[in-house]
Amino acid sequence: MTPLLSSTLRLDEVRIAYDGGRGRHVAVDQFSLALDAGQIACLLGPSGCGKTTVLRAIAGFEPVRAGRISLGEVTLSSATVHLPPERRRVGMMFQEYALFPHLTAAQNIAFGLRRQPREAQHARAKELLALVGLAEAGGRYPHELSGGQQQRIALARALAPSPALLLLDEPFSNLDVDTRERLTAEVRDILKHAGQTALLVTHNQAEAQAMADHVGLMHNGRLARWDGVTRT
Repeated sequence: MTPLLSSTLRLDEVRIAYDGGRGRHVAVDQFSLALDAGQIACLLGPSGCGKTTVLRAIAGFEPVRAGRISLGEVTLSSATVHLPPERRRVGMMFQEYALFPHLTAAQNIAFGLRRQPREAQHARAKELLALVGLAEAGGRYPHELSGGQQQRIALARALAPSPALLLLDEPFSNLDVDTRERLTAEVRDILKHAGQTALLVTHNQAEAQAMADHVGLMHNGRLARWDGVTRT
């Protein structure tokens, strides 16, 4: 399989704030990190610490008040720039897999490739079904798949357009413990095989350590620590 065209992600002194009845609430402040192409990182912290807000800002769903978010040589967000989400080359996988129940696994994977020729769609779906270990499941519908299989199809769908960066928002939270532990390792292997740059958010420390090359600990909207993960 040809590696995906991934890019280095940089956040420099990013601030994200909201105006409300009680004044401005700063959700994320002075947030900086660099994630090299092909690396997997995780933002770890409790609910409300700002980790999902960071993900949404990278995806283009939240504006940046100060600082800069860039992917490769392209500025995605700053105080004066806001590239629309559809132009960011950023894929996103949410907690809810949101597979279309009336489409087969292969059709779900190819959904984001509708502008490509039909043969190219079929070839890409077949390639990704093999990558996620479900080569024989292309004709099955979501209700015919286990939770873990649905998760892998959702991952394949997110990878289908070859994003420069993949964002994963608590992707294992809806799975039982045994399935979550198994799929964490499987998904890491899939992303590494694809050469995909990826950023995950979770509140599960074991999941972060098993999945990522770098773990960032978030506290009150700031990055408190940024550590590499040692693997044996």
